[in-house]
Amino acid sequence: MSWVTELARPEIVSLQAYKPASWEPELVRLHANELPWRLVGDDSHAGLNRYPEPQPAGLVERLATLYDVLHERLLVTRGSDEAIDLLIRAFCRAAFDAVVVCPPTFGMYAIAAQIQGATVHSAPLRADDFSLDEEAVLKACTAQVKIVFLCSPNNPTGNLLDRQAILRIAGALSGRALVIVDEAYIEFAREDSLVRHVPRYSNLCVLRTLSKAHGLAGARCGALIGDAEIVKLLKKVIAPYAITQLTLEAVLRLLEPEKLDATRVRITQIRAERELIYRAMPRLPGVARVWSSAANFLLAQFRDPGVALARAREANLLVRDMRMYPELPGALRITVGTASQNMRLLRAWA
Repeated sequence: MSWVTELARPEIVSLQAYKPASWEPELVRLHANELPWRLVGDDSHAGLNRYPEPQPAGLVERLATLYDVLHERLLVTRGSDEAIDLLIRAFCRAAFDAVVVCPPTFGMYAIAAQIQGATVHSAPLRADDFSLDEEAVLKACTAQVKIVFLCSPNNPTGNLLDRQAILRIAGALSGRALVIVDEAYIEFAREDSLVRHVPRYSNLCVLRTLSKAHGLAGARCGALIGDAEIVKLLKKVIAPYAITQLTLEAVLRLLEPEKLDATRVRITQIRAERELIYRAMPRLPGVARVWSSAANFLLAQFRDPGVALARAREANLLVRDMRMYPELPGALRITVGTASQNMRLLRAWA
């Protein structure tokens, strides 16, 4: 028995996964209880009267190339949210196992754990600079902990976590717990992804998404990259037709080389606008502090966040209220927009 099967829920290890109708598009499909006709107006390539291919090979290949990983190490998911949910459902037994989160951070880690009935242990980021407290993380990893979630760049603070600390944590927890690094915003940073370390650390998984830098939030498409045995296990849990035909066709078209060139240009523009906002905001009268960011947003502390929210809304702009986090009193999160949108926001707060 491998360490993955020892760590995972025994019910999932022994589960006989659902077997969808075989995918042989060159043959007439009289085996999946589908209608033989397209609906009038259906202009999709494959036809929406047919079920889509489970874990579409073309999309797996395209994402594996994009992220420079082996096919067997990649699972296509409906954004990072589905990957988070799959991991917790596959590895955490209700009322017994636990996960570790590092607040303030993305709320879905704790929510998905609570839905599953897993315990949530907290190892807060350091209060002064939101850096990773390696010692606190390892201390929080009791025998019941199966997963550690780390977000880098972190949402909502925007900072990169120390990669060497992440790798030391992965090494220390080898065979004991998974270390999941959520890199939803890594394209906006000036640092490479941790995916190249996955072959060395079998308990390290990296989450990637097309929602942010690629501008495909509405497509709901992302990937989990990890040990091939973890990917194989999660295929038992994921819905058989998770990626819709419309999503598949759109994503393949929008990840062609010329589209990727345009994405790189937009990433450069977002970085430039992020730095402009970062330099301008400390001069605004209502701003107490602005934290530097490696993502496509900035976190700022306001003397009167209620007034700041109201003035943004008066300018027809929405920013995110972060005061629900105990560690972020008076904080708002500002997504970097177009140059004109950013200027309108700065003027509203001036």
